[in-house]
Amino acid sequence: MAAANPSVFLLMVNGQVESAQFPEYDDLYCKYCFVYGQDWAPTAGLEEGISQITSKSQDMRRALVWNFPIDVTFKSTNPYGWPQIVLSVYGPDVFGNDVVRGYGAVHVPFSPGRHKRTIPMFVPESTSTLQKFTSWFMGRRPEYTDPKVVAQGEGREVTRVRSQGFVTLLFNVVTKDMRKLGYDTGPADTQGIAGPSLPQGIPR
Repeated sequence: MAAANPSVFLLMVNGQVESAQFPEYDDLYCKYCFVYGQDWAPTAGLEEGISQITSKSQDMRRALVWNFPIDVTFKSTNPYGWPQIVLSVYGPDVFGNDVVRGYGAVHVPFSPGRHKRTIPMFVPESTSTLQKFTSWFMGRRPEYTDPKVVAQGEGREVTRVRSQGFVTLLFNVVTKDMRKLGYDTGPADTQGIAGPSLPQGIPR
């Protein structure tokens, strides 16, 4: 009977943190973590991970390629608080200290299938020239104590940030029992279609 009347639905996500474009920087690595609502719980896989350090490719794209795998399964009774993935990219500064080169977040795609997402990244900025110089000189750039704040939005309006770079993610999404619980994620015949193509001007 439990199978006929499920009380939870499952969201299975795998894929990879594919690559990044940071024209000014090299030798970067990426951390990811998931942020989700209180009705959600991970049942398998990893909620967070840290990639290897990669250098720019030697071709014209000058891309930073990680191909770092993501694999996690969530269960929930409620789509509110749908999971987001938060990315933090780090690399060395001129003094050899690891500093943040970008934060970004995106929701896991709602419809099943294969999806590609390019996320614009940003970094927090010092509020004054003196703070900017001091943080550069001391090798301590502004960064969030908890990267998950990127996905929450509370207090973000008082943070000064600067856009910097892009990260490309590949998602394979499978859902189970959502329709049985009354949630429609799109017509069955379009579930395998990939996400929209990238806007012009965004690096691939």
